[in-house]
Amino acid sequence: MTRDGAPAHPAGPLRELLVAGVLCNDAGLAEQDGVWGITGDPTEAALLVAARKAGLDEHALRKAAPRLDEIAFDSARQYMACLNQLDGRHVVLLKGAPEVILSRCTHMLDGDGSAVPADTDAVVSVGRAMARDGLRVLAFAQVEVEGGPLDAAQLAGGLCFLGLQAMLDPPRQAALRAIASCAGAGVGVKMITGDHADTALAIARELGIAAEGDKVLTGRQLAALDDAGLCAAVREVDVFARVEPEQKLRLVQALQANGEVVAMTGDGVNDAPALKAANIGVAMGAGGTEVAKDAAAMVLTDDNFATIEAAIEEGRGVYDNLVKFIIWTLPTNFGEGLVILFAVLAGVTLPITPLQILWINMTTAVLLGLALAFEPIQRDVMARPPRAPGTPILDGVLIRRIVLVGLLLLVAAFGLFLRWRGLGASLEEARTVAVNVFVAGEIAYLFNCRNLRGPFWRCGWWSNPWFWGGIGAMVLLQALFTYLPVMNRVFASAPISLAAWLEIGTAALATALVVGLEKRLSQGR
Repeated sequence: MTRDGAPAHPAGPLRELLVAGVLCNDAGLAEQDGVWGITGDPTEAALLVAARKAGLDEHALRKAAPRLDEIAFDSARQYMACLNQLDGRHVVLLKGAPEVILSRCTHMLDGDGSAVPADTDAVVSVGRAMARDGLRVLAFAQVEVEGGPLDAAQLAGGLCFLGLQAMLDPPRQAALRAIASCAGAGVGVKMITGDHADTALAIARELGIAAEGDKVLTGRQLAALDDAGLCAAVREVDVFARVEPEQKLRLVQALQANGEVVAMTGDGVNDAPALKAANIGVAMGAGGTEVAKDAAAMVLTDDNFATIEAAIEEGRGVYDNLVKFIIWTLPTNFGEGLVILFAVLAGVTLPITPLQILWINMTTAVLLGLALAFEPIQRDVMARPPRAPGTPILDGVLIRRIVLVGLLLLVAAFGLFLRWRGLGASLEEARTVAVNVFVAGEIAYLFNCRNLRGPFWRCGWWSNPWFWGGIGAMVLLQALFTYLPVMNRVFASAPISLAAWLEIGTAALATALVVGLEKRLSQGR
C-alpha cells in the first residue's frame, strides 16, 4: 500500500478505517496451491485485500475483536452494522452508502485521531469525485455503545465518521464487445444498480450503455413516479442507480407494459421477484444465491455478460436452422401430395408408389434435412433486428416459396414420368425416373435453403461437412435404389439410362435456378 508513491504504514484514523473494513465484513480470503481466492461478496473481499496490503491480518483482527451482533446489509437500508468487542469496549461499526452513513455522523477523526465536527460537504465532494471516476465508494463509521443486543435506533445519529474506501471494478473487454453486439442486434441494455448515480453513469458510459448528456434515475426519483410516468421514463433512460429491490420489479413490469421482451439478470435474494417476472430471468451461477437461481429461467455458470450475447447469437442460429429445415421439408411433402392428388384426379397411373414415397421421406429427411441443423451461424445474425414474438415462423415470402417448389417438383416428376412412358420405358423405369427427380430436386433445393436471405456460397462452401456428407450418402443410396437388384424387387424400381439422368439433373438445376431467382426478386435485388 502506498500514499503519494511512498509506502504507507497505517496508523491512527487510517488504521481505524481499514480495521472497520475487516470487521464489518463477511467475506474471506484463502490461498490454495499458490492462488488466492475469495469467499463471499467481491466488494467485501476487496476491503480485506486492502487491509492485507497494509499489513493487517483479518484472522487476527477478528479473533481480537469478536463480533457480538449484527444488522445484515439490506438494499432498502443501504448499510451493514456489526457490534464488536474492541479493546474492552462495545463498538458498532457501520459500512454503506456514503450519503446514508454521513447523515448519521456528527463528528469525524482528524489526522491525529482527535474527534472534530464532521465536514460533510468536503466528504461528499471527495466521494462524488471518486464516483465520477467510476469507483464504487463505501463509507465507514463507528459509535461506542453500552452493550448488546444491537438496535437500529442506536444508529440514528451521533456516529463518528471514519472515512471512505473506493474500489474499481473495470469492465471486461468481452462485456464491452457483447454490449456493442447487442446494440447492433436491436437488444437494448439497461443498467440497474445499487451504486451511487455518478458511479453508475461513469461505468455505463465506459460500457457504451450511456452517452454524454444521458440521464440517470435514482431509486428516490423512481419512487415519485406513477406507473404511467415510469413507463415513459424507461423508454428514455438506460441507467438506474440506488435502486431498491421492489423497484427492480417495477422496472421490469414497466418495460413489459411498453411491449418489450425483458431479460433480467441478478444474483441476490432481492432480485428473485424481478427474475421471476421477466420474460427470461438470468441468474449468476458462480456468485448467485440459490433463491435467484430457482427464480430464473437460465443460469450463467461463468457470471459473464458476454455469455448472454453468445446465447442470443446461438438462439438466433438455432431458430434460423429450424426455419431452414421447415422451408426445405414442407415443399417436398407438398410436391409428393400434389403428384398423388393430380394422378388421382386425372385418372392416370401413379408416378410414385406409396412405398417409394416412404423411401424418399425416410432417406432424405435423415441425410439431407438434418444436415441443415448443423449449419454454422450466419455472420449477419447479430445485425438483424429482433423478431416480434407474435411473428409466424412462415411469412408470406416463405409460404410462396413452399408453393413454388412444390409445383416445380410436381411438374418435373410428372412431366418426366409421362415423357419416359411415352418413349416406351416400362412403368418401373418411369417411376424410378420420377423418384430420382424428387431426390435430385430436394438436393438442389437444399443448396437454396442453406441461406434464406442470399446465395448459399455466402455461408462458405465447406463450412458444413454434414451437408456434403449427407448429399454423398444420398447419391449412393439412390444408385443402390436404381441399380441393385434386391432394391429393384423391394421398391419396384429399375435401372435407367444416362439420358434419363441428364434430364433429371437438368430438372433439378432448373428448380434451383428458379428458386434462386425468386429469392432475389423477393428481396428486391
